[in-house]
Amino acid sequence: MEIQKSLFLIMERGFHKKMLITLIIVSTALCAIVSFLFCLWIYRQKKSQCFSDPKKPTRSSTDGIKGLSLGPILGKFGSMKMGGNKKGSVAMIEYQLIEAATDKFNESNILGEGGFGCVYRAHFDDDNLIAAVKRLNCERQDAETEFETEFQLHNEVDLLSKIRHSNIITLLGYCIFGDTRFIVYELMHNGSLETQLHGPSHGSALSWHLRMKIALDTARGLEYLHENCNPPVIHRDLKSSNILLDSNYNAKLSDFGLAVASGLQKSNIKLSGTLGYVAPEYILD
Repeated sequence: MEIQKSLFLIMERGFHKKMLITLIIVSTALCAIVSFLFCLWIYRQKKSQCFSDPKKPTRSSTDGIKGLSLGPILGKFGSMKMGGNKKGSVAMIEYQLIEAATDKFNESNILGEGGFGCVYRAHFDDDNLIAAVKRLNCERQDAETEFETEFQLHNEVDLLSKIRHSNIITLLGYCIFGDTRFIVYELMHNGSLETQLHGPSHGSALSWHLRMKIALDTARGLEYLHENCNPPVIHRDLKSSNILLDSNYNAKLSDFGLAVASGLQKSNIKLSGTLGYVAPEYILD
């Protein structure tokens, strides 16, 4: 009887030992599988976040002005999927909305002029939203210039519909009406750095602290384009007129018409940018 009991205890201990070993093996395997899946998820997340701000939560491309809802306006906007490595979307705005918001392109609403056309201050009544509208007129351009304008428009809209960063201008939407093209951005109340430095005030509003802040903001925007976007984005036309300042003198990069995604335009050897701002390496090449 005692022998049978001893054998039973030995068998029971052996069974428990086997169960314990089996549980350890199964648990280890499950942990390994979960760890592998988690690492794979992190890898895919990092690979797919090339056009999102690492410091800010993802948001809609039309959510650029804090505190203002775009719901009523977006009800009248369409949306268009853009091409590229990473898909983005951007609001397609009705011409009638832009015409009304700029008071039929009243001269009093002109914020600036250039070879491309004019930039207007626009007030969208339905949402109490104030924005900037860049008007590109292709009507009087020759075929080559018109093609370049179209390319730059699509390029800028395509890139800005994907990029999210506090030091890069926010795209709100765009419009095509006949021979005229419109791009709608968040309004930058203090204009460009060029206007601040060379305008009537001659930089009197910019203390050394603000100038350092603007320089750092610009560097952060460029760092994001070069280091956090995949593939990296090269602006190719950085100058004081393309650095815009909001009401708190936060600097944001703008005008991405000439920008390229590195690696996608290897065959493009054409000199781009503005003379005086182009890197000397271009000339050496």
